Amino acid sequence: MHIFSWNVNGIRAVLRKNFKDFLSRYTPEVLFLQEIKIAQKDIEKEGLEFSGYETYWNPAQRPGYSGTAALVKKDLLKKNPLKQVSSIEKDEEGRAQFLEFKDFYLANIYFPNAGPDLGRMDFKIKFNNGLLREIKNLEKNKPFIIGGDYNVAREEIDLARPKQNVGNAGFTEEERAWMNKFLNSGFADTFRKLHPQTEKYTWWTYRAPGAREKNIGWRIDYFCVSDRILKRVQKSEILDNVQGSDHAPIKIKIT
Repeated sequence: MHIFSWNVNGIRAVLRKNFKDFLSRYTPEVLFLQEIKIAQKDIEKEGLEFSGYETYWNPAQRPGYSGTAALVKKDLLKKNPLKQVSSIEKDEEGRAQFLEFKDFYLANIYFPNAGPDLGRMDFKIKFNNGLLREIKNLEKNKPFIIGGDYNVAREEIDLARPKQNVGNAGFTEEERAWMNKFLNSGFADTFRKLHPQTEKYTWWTYRAPGAREKNIGWRIDYFCVSDRILKRVQKSEILDNVQGSDHAPIKIKIT
C-alpha cells in the first residue's frame, strides 16, 4: 500500500495549482491532507470530489482554518474495506482522523503549532498528550501508521539552521522532548530509520524569500509507525520536487 501525506495550506489554493496532476501522477492509495482551510458548508456547496476516491472530511469549526481530510482509493476499499472512520473527542480544529482497516489503524494528524510567541504551547502539549493516550489505547488492538504535519523538528539534522532556531516554535525543548517521548513509547520515525544521515526537508517558510530555492527548510512532516510493523515499511520518501504548497508531500510504502 502506498500512503501519502501533504499539508496543502488550503485545499482550494492547491486545486488552483497542481493537485489533480499530483493525484494522476502518483495515484496514492491513501492520501492524508492537513490544513485544508475550508468549512463543511463550502465543501458541500462546491461539491468537492476526486475521481476514483472516497473523501473523508474533518474541517475545523472555524471557517478557513486548520482541518484535515483523507482520500482513499475506491479500489482499495473494495479489497480492504474500512471498518471505521473517526476523530478524537472535542476536535474543534479538525486535527485528527482515524481510519481503521483490517490489520492496522491509519491516523491523519495536523499537530498544533506552538505559535511565534509560543502562546499555544500549553494547548499543543495537551493535545499531543491526549492524542497519544488515545492512540496507545487503540494500539492494544492493532498497530498504527501515523502520518501528518507534526510541527516539530526533532533533531538538528531536521532543519537547515538549528542554532539560529533554538527555542523557536517547532524547535523548543518542550516540543522535541514530547516527540522523543512519543517515539520511545513504541513508535518509529520511518524516514529517519531508513535514511539515518539524510538532510532533507518538508517545509520552507514563505516569510523568507527564496527559502525553498536555497533549501533553507525544516523536516516537520512524518510517517511514524508502531515498532511492531516497522519491518513492513519498504520505503519512506519526501517528494520535495512537488510544488503547490509551502510543504512537500511525503509517502511510505508498506506491505
